[in-house]
Amino acid sequence: MNLVDSAYARAAEGGFELSVEAPVGRLLSTLAAALPPGARVLELGTGVGVGTAWLVSGLLPRTDVSIVSIELDPATAALAAQGEWPDFVELRVGDALELLSQAAAEGGFDLIFADAAGGKSVGLEHTLARLNPRGTLVVDDMREVEGWPEDFKVRQNGVRRTILDHPDLVSVELDHGSGVIIGVRRPPAG
Repeated sequence: MNLVDSAYARAAEGGFELSVEAPVGRLLSTLAAALPPGARVLELGTGVGVGTAWLVSGLLPRTDVSIVSIELDPATAALAAQGEWPDFVELRVGDALELLSQAAAEGGFDLIFADAAGGKSVGLEHTLARLNPRGTLVVDDMREVEGWPEDFKVRQNGVRRTILDHPDLVSVELDHGSGVIIGVRRPPAG
């Protein structure tokens, strides 16, 4: 069984219902495949590792990259840790915003998948600060679903406005999977 199938199986067995949809996963895999040598990837919201598995599937057989994935919930992170991850994957447990601050000395990232409240609807500016020039930010779950609470709608619209209107990003909103916004950081002038 490949990494993606194993991750979806863990999600089903663990009753985890918030995994990345396959269309978004394929997009992540495609974007990961295009990363330059030595690239760094950050995932905010590991869940049980479905998004991580899609990212890895786009990178293998390469080993010149690194993925850091952060999960807030220790029990969910323990499920993700059951995966057979290559050595370039580091799973961390903790608050994404705290870890973003602590890891600032580690440098920026070339691809960030923000799939958790921390770093997406709360503290998006911290995530953007860690995006390298020419780096790509991906957020999903942007298509409104009937039954969203009003406060969640407001937060998602704030994410949308921030990314689409950010002067340092070239961005697009796609009606793909659960709804995706992709932003690429402009390189410095000159």
